[in-house]
Amino acid sequence: MSVETNRLETLNTVLDGLMRRYRERVADVEGVIQAMIRAGLIANAGEIENDHIAFRTMGVPKLGVSSLEKIFLHLGYVKRDRYEFKTKKLNAWWYAPPAPQFPRVFISELRVGELSDESGRIIRSYTDEVTSDPVDAIDLDDGLAIDRFLHRPLWRTPVLADYLRLEQESEYAAWVIYNRYYLNHFTVSVHHLPDGFNTIDQFNVFLEANGFQLNDSGGKAKKSGDGLLIQSSTVAQIVDAVFDDGSGGEVLHQIAGSYVEFAERREMPQPDASSPADPGRKNRRDGFEATNADKIFESTWSDQTKRKQKPES
Repeated sequence: MSVETNRLETLNTVLDGLMRRYRERVADVEGVIQAMIRAGLIANAGEIENDHIAFRTMGVPKLGVSSLEKIFLHLGYVKRDRYEFKTKKLNAWWYAPPAPQFPRVFISELRVGELSDESGRIIRSYTDEVTSDPVDAIDLDDGLAIDRFLHRPLWRTPVLADYLRLEQESEYAAWVIYNRYYLNHFTVSVHHLPDGFNTIDQFNVFLEANGFQLNDSGGKAKKSGDGLLIQSSTVAQIVDAVFDDGSGGEVLHQIAGSYVEFAERREMPQPDASSPADPGRKNRRDGFEATNADKIFESTWSDQTKRKQKPES
């Protein structure tokens, strides 16, 4: 078996592990899938094309994008464009997959040094527990080892007061201090669905008819400047989280978990003349759009989760 084949099999193992836990924790994932099956849009979850998956990280030594990206670069992904989100104090990059059946990867990181001294101190009190790059200790040819790593804590359970203080300044920081490298979202490619459901506007109507609350920051449909990438997302699930109460005990607090995103990538007006016409990825708008992503981030913001309504059963 070739090295490339081994790496693709490893990648399958990693993605299967991520999606299994994600579906267990985020009720909207299974809810959306079952609604699509009931409507006859798909026969099973395996028919969904996953446009991309996303991770959030802390931009500190030994962690952040430079650490987490090693996993995906090793598995054949290619680093592409950089995006900056000035107000949110974030950087992000996307990674093109080794084969078209795999999702793109989007990794963001918080520019911790731009936060207040107090928030920086709180974050470093946790991240300083990581004394060497944890990815360097993983066998990157072992999919199960990578899967375990992506679902284990990197630092101690946060104290609730620390979480609440971070939330006041950066909801991104608060999300990461609790969730670590937990999968932030996966993305349904709607342009591969049947007619009547294969645009974001149509699919949003379908979602709301089935009781799903959509992120309305910047509008429910977020459109790139060229009009070729349109995205939407559910509002993050609210989950019961166990925190340290500050005296060694435990306390429950409800926080934003993860959400589901949807993407419509339209065909490019002038496809590459050197390659045959292809309705698949290579003739569709690729990459991401900072203005879209800026609003998608807010799917976990309190302004959105306050509006969260329970989907109909």
